[in-house]
Amino acid sequence: MKTHSSARRSLLGVLAALALVPLAACSAEDARPRSTASPVASSPHAGATGPAADASAKPFDRQRLARQFKELERKYDARLGVYAIDTGTGREVAHNDGERFAHASTFKALAAGAVLRKYSLDGMDEVIKYSKDDLVSHSPVSEKHVATGMSLSALCDAAVRFSDNTAANLLLGRLGGPRGLDAALAELGDDVTRMEHSEPELNRWSPGATSDTSTPRALAEDLRAFVLGDVLGTGERAQLAKWLRTNTTGAELIRAGMPKGWVVGDKTGSGGTYGTRNDIAVVWRPDAEPIVVAILSNRWKEDAEYDNALIAEAASAVAGALA
Repeated sequence: MKTHSSARRSLLGVLAALALVPLAACSAEDARPRSTASPVASSPHAGATGPAADASAKPFDRQRLARQFKELERKYDARLGVYAIDTGTGREVAHNDGERFAHASTFKALAAGAVLRKYSLDGMDEVIKYSKDDLVSHSPVSEKHVATGMSLSALCDAAVRFSDNTAANLLLGRLGGPRGLDAALAELGDDVTRMEHSEPELNRWSPGATSDTSTPRALAEDLRAFVLGDVLGTGERAQLAKWLRTNTTGAELIRAGMPKGWVVGDKTGSGGTYGTRNDIAVVWRPDAEPIVVAILSNRWKEDAEYDNALIAEAASAVAGALA
């Protein structure tokens, strides 16, 4: 347990209570599903872009939404975790949002954010050299640049937009390895996410394992902090948002479930076992503050395949509730 960030979170909770602003704490390691979150709750470390809550916001039928998510779990024979927040009103959608799932490649968006925080835009031109021995499976960009190396900026682009595994590992190397990213997330107040391995080992998850896992709530709060909060400077936030919006791997996931005109910046993830399939995103809406959403899933057999439609349909339910 990362006790220093827990203490920081407690202090933030006290200050928020004094200001009469309702806050929802991030899930603890052994937390149970939190699908009954208050519609006016907001994150303790996400970095608000609008009012923390708006009591006049149009309510939605939480019981009906819960039934929708449970029906999706039955339909796809899967476990589903959802957390979304309207950053303008504070309204939340939550289903199994405190349960642990393998985070898979969603971590790459957070690694890029941590690299931007450490090096800033001024340092992103540094070229990182590597060899053929460093290449791992699914490295469609980095395998073409062994002779020349790649800049930190190019590595972030490859990791976020193309989910390049070697690029992600090289970024982790600049952060001090998986535990270095773990520590960087702890500085944001995230004492839930566990980074313990690099690619592709981190994808070998099994039910009950806690290594290389997180919760929908924690991942959404981290993404919100990097993209919409004050963790990064203005230029760094804009760069990370651009990488997310131009991601090439998410067309059939959260993007497919959002209404026309809503701009999605996302990072997908898939595991090698138990049908793991994830997507985390910031969604920019016309005439409204952004939504931040994390949808994680797995199936019950080790060799099960995933179905992108599960994530898309869950995203559609989120959009319907927060529209």
